[in-house]
Amino acid sequence: MSVRALHRALLWLVMLAPRVSAHAFEPLPAPVAARGTIQAAFAPWNDIEGVLVDAIDAAKKQVLVQAYLLTGKKMTQALLRAHQRGVAVRVLMDAEQIEKTPASQALTLAEAGISVWLETGYQNAHNKVIIIDAHTSAPVLITGSFNFTWAAAHKNAENVLVMRDDPELILLYVANWERHQRAAMAYRR
Repeated sequence: MSVRALHRALLWLVMLAPRVSAHAFEPLPAPVAARGTIQAAFAPWNDIEGVLVDAIDAAKKQVLVQAYLLTGKKMTQALLRAHQRGVAVRVLMDAEQIEKTPASQALTLAEAGISVWLETGYQNAHNKVIIIDAHTSAPVLITGSFNFTWAAAHKNAENVLVMRDDPELILLYVANWERHQRAAMAYRR
């Protein structure tokens, strides 16, 4: 059995494991006062993909990604450029989407040396989040309905919010990203 086939079999076994209970709620994080700036963008009218690429291209220290699906080549190239210039790029992806979607960019990222983890504990790991330079003086958070795909950029009605310079809010997203990463399985090529 090839390594890839073994990985695929292991992945399917993990995906059959019990899911996180929707009834095991924790207290909500305390509200935080909004700071910084918020920019909204809407597809198909705005170039959301360009917004994402520009933000990643401006990253200095770190890019954390939570992706339900990542097939977009422009975003993938921006993540590769960030990695090549020494930015710590780390990616979480929905495991089932990688298996179902041949155009997934997980392998491309992993082969370039980017750390990729697969989320298996949910019916859908449906987050669409990019956190940039969270521990710097210019943190950025991007979130919304936008899947990181060509179809989302060109065929769908989508939205994103780009929040800059709101460290308290952005650190909540970092903590959530880290919680998901601890429960995820490292992607093996």
